[in-house]
Amino acid sequence: MQKFYIVDSSILPEVLDKVIEARTLLLNGEVRQVSEAVKKVGISRGTYYKYKDYVFLPDKGLNARKAVISLMLHHDKGILSEVLQIMSQGNANILTINQNIPIHDWASVVISFDISDMNISIDELMEKLRICHGVNNPQLLAVE
Repeated sequence: MQKFYIVDSSILPEVLDKVIEARTLLLNGEVRQVSEAVKKVGISRGTYYKYKDYVFLPDKGLNARKAVISLMLHHDKGILSEVLQIMSQGNANILTINQNIPIHDWASVVISFDISDMNISIDELMEKLRICHGVNNPQLLAVE
């Protein structure tokens, strides 16, 4: 089970700040390749790839926060509806849904949603999705 914390960066290794800085350089278009970004901030590519999906800065405007999750859904009627119902009960506001065609009865789904008004934590939402029938491998990809 994944758990998420908000911690003061002063107790974390400096490398995490550099990973965020490298990702920001890439997102802003200041550099085009990961190798350029990591060289500019002074970390290895391996370090960047190890942490890039696990450290995020809190959004400056906390009133409009977004998250992105991915899941594998079994190709049975109503499973996506059940996932959306769970998210709705947690007061998540769905922004986008991207679903691929099922291969071997499993479809990859990526959902982005607004978490500003959620009445449960992201940890709780992910746990509810983990135990949902027909859902496999739910993962939090990003939080903004």
